[in-house]
Amino acid sequence: MVETRDAVEVAHAERMLEAGMPDVAIRSFLRSLRFVRDGGPTTVPEASISPVDALPRAEGLTDFEAAGREALHKAVVIKLNGGLGTSMGLEGAKSLLPVRSGLSFLDLIARQILWMREREGCELPLILMNSFRTREESLAALDRYPALANETSRDFLQHRVPRVDLDSALPIKWSKNPALEWCPPGHGDLYAALVSSGLIDGLRERGVRYAFVSNADNLGGTLDLSILGWFATGKIPFAMEVAERTSADKKGGHLARRDGNLILRESAQCAAEDRESFQDIRRHHYFNTNNLWLDLDAVATMLVSSVDGLPLPVIKNEKPVDPYDPMGPRCLQLETAMGAAIECFEGAEAICVSRDRFAPVKTTNDLLALWSDAFEMTDDARLIAVHPEDHRKREIDLDPRFYQTVQDFGARFPDGVPSLAKCRRFSVRGDYRFGGGVTIVGDVTLINETDAPIEIPAGTVLEGKR
Repeated sequence: MVETRDAVEVAHAERMLEAGMPDVAIRSFLRSLRFVRDGGPTTVPEASISPVDALPRAEGLTDFEAAGREALHKAVVIKLNGGLGTSMGLEGAKSLLPVRSGLSFLDLIARQILWMREREGCELPLILMNSFRTREESLAALDRYPALANETSRDFLQHRVPRVDLDSALPIKWSKNPALEWCPPGHGDLYAALVSSGLIDGLRERGVRYAFVSNADNLGGTLDLSILGWFATGKIPFAMEVAERTSADKKGGHLARRDGNLILRESAQCAAEDRESFQDIRRHHYFNTNNLWLDLDAVATMLVSSVDGLPLPVIKNEKPVDPYDPMGPRCLQLETAMGAAIECFEGAEAICVSRDRFAPVKTTNDLLALWSDAFEMTDDARLIAVHPEDHRKREIDLDPRFYQTVQDFGARFPDGVPSLAKCRRFSVRGDYRFGGGVTIVGDVTLINETDAPIEIPAGTVLEGKR
């Protein structure tokens, strides 16, 4: 039985037990709750860290490819697949959103794994970390790829935790929609979920030692033999792939050093007075791609000695209980980030990779680029930028009033998205409907201040402000 200190902890533990959450999930959540209630620091002051000036680069690891090929039979690919894409108006798994020629993220992930299996003659497993809301439809989608069945499991479940009342610290009660009483604990839950599902033991019993973990919406995040070889040869317990920050990345988390050790500082861990230095890409050069490499033996050893789960930094997010009523009651969501585990493992490393390994879709701005000719699909089912340097500088800014949801977005590009291969910046304010074969060249700004949509005829070439 999980030990608790007071009535607040008892209430949370009982809620989670009633919902079928395992001991390790309850212990991990109560650790976070205690930390916050005891006034533990949830920010990382700029004065306490130093920048990371240089890192090994993935393009210099070609000599490790043979070692990676040798370690491949001990590897597994884990995809984080709990996201619903609610910010884009989706109600189901984001990974089922079509991204190219009717193929979804999950289709391309499956094809990436099958391509690697065929090329290398291996049985590389693919395992999803699903949420309760993505599991059924995602596994049904994978049924189209029976060759991906493996001896351990096709998936395991992320836990869920109570949202916390701001005043009482008790679990939120919301009779209008009880589902809103719960939230995901962040992808730092990966480690506890590997234990509670029995997956980490099952994989190790099969001789699997190396896990490559990435987000399902990042189609550039594939298992790389050279990085695997470097990771295995160096006996590294934990490695994070990072990329060089640009102005487009300044609001995201960055890598730093504290007391000589690598740490990850997320935006939610930055105090207002440190915001300027946090966003200074000349000072903090690298951001986390959320492509991680785990030595499962090292993870298992760490978890045995940490009964409350890995001691990950707690991220405290204040949000409205009902996302559709921003002026209504508010609550706390306590989360952890899986990349933050870099500070938990002695000997953890970070490696700088190219932007080809980082192409996530968080908004319809990202989706527009991915659907356009600015990206191409490779033989191994990755989507990569046609001209990476141009893509790094390209800015897309669609008016959220008309383009935020996938449904509204699709209605305004019914015959396909414009060509962006020669686009540097594309900003749209107001309502526009685009015909097929439109081309955006250079820096284009569209401004419609009327209430009626403006039609952009098929085949139009747009240049400059209109």
